[in-house]
Amino acid sequence: MKLEHPIIPFTGRLMITYIFATSGIAKAFSWSDNVQYMSTRHLPMIPVLLAIAAFIELAGSLCLITGYQIRIAFVMFLYTTAVTVLFHNYWAASAAMAGMQETHFRKNLAIMGGLLMVAYGGGGKWALGKANGRPERGS
Repeated sequence: MKLEHPIIPFTGRLMITYIFATSGIAKAFSWSDNVQYMSTRHLPMIPVLLAIAAFIELAGSLCLITGYQIRIAFVMFLYTTAVTVLFHNYWAASAAMAGMQETHFRKNLAIMGGLLMVAYGGGGKWALGKANGRPERGS
């Protein structure tokens, strides 16, 4: 089976976008709830970190949707790595929470894998920007 149609990478980008777009919107519209949640991790400068997180999630979503500046996927990979270790550290969670946190940890690993694939391979033919129409690496 050949999966060479441009809709394949575009659909993959949209699927990865969903979690970041909805999280970024939730951060913008539920700011105080997110500040309260982040304070459970005893982080410094929570409003600044929250603003950076919302920006990465929303701007990154636009880049993933359009394919423009698609290498931002690597920044999103780094961001997701930090979030995963800080907020889904199941090894330090209570017995009641460890299973759920491990599930989120593993889910984020899968998302991180998708982000690395996009950062490495580009956005495909239906992407705006310089990577448009570039041959795949490793070929």
